[in-house]
Amino acid sequence: MTLALVTGTTSGIGLHTAIQLAHQGVAVIATVRDTGRADALHSAASEAGVELDIRALDVTDAVASRALIDAAGPVDILVNNAGRGAVGTLEQVSDDQLQEQLETNYLSVARLTRLVLPGMRERGSGRIVTVTSVGGAVGQPFSDAYCAAKFAVEGLMQSLAPVVAPFGVDVSIVEPAAVASSFVDSVHRAAPGPYAELQQAYLDRAATSFASAQSAADAAKTVVEAATTSAPRFRWQTSDAATQFAGLSLGDLDGSRVLGVTAGWVRSD
Repeated sequence: MTLALVTGTTSGIGLHTAIQLAHQGVAVIATVRDTGRADALHSAASEAGVELDIRALDVTDAVASRALIDAAGPVDILVNNAGRGAVGTLEQVSDDQLQEQLETNYLSVARLTRLVLPGMRERGSGRIVTVTSVGGAVGQPFSDAYCAAKFAVEGLMQSLAPVVAPFGVDVSIVEPAAVASSFVDSVHRAAPGPYAELQQAYLDRAATSFASAQSAADAAKTVVEAATTSAPRFRWQTSDAATQFAGLSLGDLDGSRVLGVTAGWVRSD
């Protein structure tokens, strides 16, 4: 049976990805940072009539990550979903907060991917899917540290993809736009200081975006497709809105198109 490891499954995209993979007959190890907060995951699995192997994992813990992979057995699909947001422009963000974003959104992904690669390479097959964000393609005001980490992980995966492909390992990234989930509840928000007016304008716009956001269950469908399709590709978006937004940057050779759009996000008029 195919074995998938999905990180960050307490809620949102990760929860629904784990459930949907299990519903397709995939054996799923669903990791959560705190098993005491896995009630929603247990309930969702019970309601869907599927079984999950729920295990504790702080993805920033290198020792725990290695122990989990060693104990898991051959991982056929790795879904790097765990992540954390942050609101603050560079002057507001401390070195510790920059490091926290890199640890969660970039370094932990690199570490888990490196741990599963030898087995996948030796078996001649495997699928690595990393949930990034449209913030990995388009830099956004007051998301400096978050977007930087997401840009980094997209660069890592895009560099890795052609190297492991000859060994039968397919690498993909999935870019959601706004998704209705508890992700925003864990976002660190810097004290606005001199940027108060600009930051509030940005937050007002973000609130409007999330009010009409894509559902986590719908976004998870794209993650599952990327993980199981017989025709894998590198880059996926989870909605038309995500495709349109990511396209701002991917076709913006001089950078003017992105800045022309995002400059309006910090104006209150």
